[in-house]
Order: sequence, then C-alpha cells, then structure tokens
Amino acid sequence: MSLTPFSLGSYAVIGLGLLLGVLGVVRGGSILIAAGCGAIAISQRNERVIGRFLPLVMAVALFAMAIALPRGR
Repeated sequence: MSLTPFSLGSYAVIGLGLLLGVLGVVRGGSILIAAGCGAIAISQRNERVIGRFLPLVMAVALFAMAIALPRGR
C-alpha cells in the first residue's frame, strides 16, 4: 500500500478527529473521522463492491450519528 498525498491527508483528518474526540469535542471529532474514512473508502478502486461500499456506509452512518448527537453542555 503506497501512501498518496490524498490518503495521507485522509489519515491526518482521522487523526485530528481522534484528537478532538479525546479532548471532548465529540461531535466535531466524529464528523472528521467520518469524512476521513469516507474519503479512504472512495479511493479504494481495486476492492470488491462490499469491501468498498461497506466502509462508506459505515462512514455515512457515523456522520449521521454525529449530527444526531445532542449538544452536551
């Protein structure tokens, strides 16, 4: 697996999302993780259909869950 600038940027977005989640910004962290995972899933061209779209569906579900989270104050 070679790291292209696109995939490296996606991993950086996921890492930033994890860092935000640890620091307490759960909604923003979840959205960043979902965006990074979705970008990686879309870029997988050599995978089969299920190996490509199942991670994409999971990323969309994570994004929907992040939007549905209540604002915890």
